[in-house]
Amino acid sequence: MNSAGSATPHRRLRRGRSLWADSAGITVPHTPLDVDVVREVIDDVVVVGTGISGALVAHALMASGRAVTMLDRRPPMSGSTMASTALLQFEIDLPLHRLARKIGWPAATRAYQRSVRAVQDLTSLVRHERIRCAFGARESLYLAGDAYGARALAAEVEARERAGVPGAFLSASTVRSRYGIARTGAIASTGSATADPAQLTAGLLRRIVVRGGRILSGVNVTGVESDTHGVELTTANGPRVFANQVVFCTGYEVPRRVPTRDHRIRSTWAMASAPNAVFPAWLARTVVWEASDPYLYLRTTADGRLIAGGHDEDAPSAYTIEDRIAVKTRGIRDGIRSLLPDTRFRVSHAWGGAFGESTTALPLIDRLPGTRHTWVVAGFGGNGITCSMIAAQVIAAALQGARDPDAALFMLR
Repeated sequence: MNSAGSATPHRRLRRGRSLWADSAGITVPHTPLDVDVVREVIDDVVVVGTGISGALVAHALMASGRAVTMLDRRPPMSGSTMASTALLQFEIDLPLHRLARKIGWPAATRAYQRSVRAVQDLTSLVRHERIRCAFGARESLYLAGDAYGARALAAEVEARERAGVPGAFLSASTVRSRYGIARTGAIASTGSATADPAQLTAGLLRRIVVRGGRILSGVNVTGVESDTHGVELTTANGPRVFANQVVFCTGYEVPRRVPTRDHRIRSTWAMASAPNAVFPAWLARTVVWEASDPYLYLRTTADGRLIAGGHDEDAPSAYTIEDRIAVKTRGIRDGIRSLLPDTRFRVSHAWGGAFGESTTALPLIDRLPGTRHTWVVAGFGGNGITCSMIAAQVIAAALQGARDPDAALFMLR
């Protein structure tokens, strides 16, 4: 559903009940905008969006000395963050050797190396800030499928070795003996992680508020005017917002001025089991994903839940169809049992949501077309939290008058 009076489309970003809605410690102090009191909001930097992208960007900006106000038409974390399954991987949706065909070897290499670094930097951030979000390092197992078979995965490992990116090719016999899975091959790598995305986002937002940042909810931005002096935002509520810089971190509600040729919205689904599911011991330290269509990805939690997702559709609003969650959940559940026949679990949560991706599978981090002081962060694909970390670093550098060495990789084209 689009709202013609908004600077970004207004979508129902998820349906069903996410596991993270039941997480402990996810309250965030915020102030509903009182139009009888507030006539203008003036600050150095305004970040639009209070999900994981906005939280990471605002946190990085405040760490660099900027004053920040965050705006959202919803309460904090009420959008796509709750639909995440929080597989924090460096692997981009497009394999390295395929990405190189699109953007060239040097750029593809830098993109993968930057993604590896982003997971490392996110790990350091969580530890430094002591955010309790069930964060843990994981290995990754990428299984051959009907999209990329064993030969393609072997070529991918060769490309990774050349680029200095983690990954080892496993033969069919090794995959069977080590994991009990019948596939023609796989890539095993280190450098991934998992987390509770609601707790991670809430932890960042609380630290932003403690350090002087403001979070205003119920603010629907309807217009953006940028000139040499800064940015003026108009709102449906009435108050105007003035800032030196504005960053739109609105996830899959992409600002209308972003060229649609670079970005598309799809539908995705996920499920979580009840605690104490029965699964192989190695799965507790490994995230699994497959090169298939439809594909499946899988992780676990400390209390013994299975979390899985996939079975995406190109239709941008298919996830909003009421009975589609049940259908997709059965498909995901059956996929788990086909892959790992000895698993035993009961589904406790199931949900669907929007899923945005760019044509290169890289995030879009750039100035909003036609503006000088307005930025957009979008197009994350299946690697949202990792890409959000990159966006925070690129935006923070740009607003300090510097240029991130990899910024050109993520520009709007």
